Amino acid sequence: MPATRLMPTEEGQDLIDLTREICAKELRPKVDAAERAAATDESFPTEVFRTLGAAGLLSLPHPEEHGGYGQPYEVYLQVVEEVASAWMSVAVGVSVHSLTAYPVTTFGTDEQKAALLPGMLSGDQLGAYCLSEPLAGSDIASMTTRATRDGDGYVVKGRKAWISHAGHADYYTTFARTSDDGGRGLSCLVVPADAPGISFGAPERKMGLHCDTVREVIFEDVRVDADRLIGDEGQGMAIALSALDAGRLGIAAASTGLAQSALDLAASYAKERQQFGRPIGEFQGLSFLLADMEAAVTSARATYLHAARLKDAGRAFSKEAAVAKLVATDAAMRVTTDAVQVLGGAGYTQDFPAERFMREAKVTQIFEGTNQIQRLVIGRHVLR
Repeated sequence: MPATRLMPTEEGQDLIDLTREICAKELRPKVDAAERAAATDESFPTEVFRTLGAAGLLSLPHPEEHGGYGQPYEVYLQVVEEVASAWMSVAVGVSVHSLTAYPVTTFGTDEQKAALLPGMLSGDQLGAYCLSEPLAGSDIASMTTRATRDGDGYVVKGRKAWISHAGHADYYTTFARTSDDGGRGLSCLVVPADAPGISFGAPERKMGLHCDTVREVIFEDVRVDADRLIGDEGQGMAIALSALDAGRLGIAAASTGLAQSALDLAASYAKERQQFGRPIGEFQGLSFLLADMEAAVTSARATYLHAARLKDAGRAFSKEAAVAKLVATDAAMRVTTDAVQVLGGAGYTQDFPAERFMREAKVTQIFEGTNQIQRLVIGRHVLR
């Protein structure tokens, strides 16, 4: 059943209603077949993203003056959760796309916003976020991709790993080294997808999220105009960390939506499946399990909404974003695993989506900063 929501505005409720309609008509009927097909044929749900873009759902938290919808994060994240309850790969893509536009909306000049945001926010373009590298994951400061100043631009050389939308994106928000000064030597560039010298590795063969295509992005002397440098040289670390705080909330919301779907499936099955002459949900052992699943989903939703409301109020939310990401993704892993248990042998088959939910949940504890990194972030805040 749909999550009970208390939206801050009537417009926010209208957006939720629109999202639910799109999920029912365009996402849920396609997800099972698309995820199975994408496991082997490298397909990508381009048309689904175009539908969401045309509805304005790819630009919700960004400024109206540049084509966004100017919605509070509290509304945007609940839309992401609704999308995730229907199709987790697409919800992750929505969060990633918002992350790619964040540096421009937050750190770009007026000229850059006017030039870049209309395309990013119209739904006509899809972005990729190029931060991680084969040997630089949690340790961002150790990245080796380099952007060397050359006349009126930069020449980018290096490799980025685990990049969602690689090969399908229209632009690549890329972090590269412009000096050897550790974390203070990183900068941010928006690289157009048609720039000569960009190529891609083979799609990663992943456990889940098959429609979220992930590849290496290879920059081989890619020339980028200097006006695509976002912020100042050396500001890349600050931009990346700021963006990740916002991005972690997107993953928390998506994880909550995934967990809600697993709970809904388990509860429905428990009401229909009979053993010993009555529905299995009437047995205390199972009803208590479902109660714990509900508590985990409700708690996850509360943590990301609390962090979102702090962000909307202009207050610090870095610790709360880490808490939300940690709580929501751990909840998703636990709830999806328990959903398989509720369905028993049926849950271990592909006749039901429980096994897919469980596979999709695992990576949420890894990307946008592993949950071990979230604990480091939270611990440092607590001890300040």
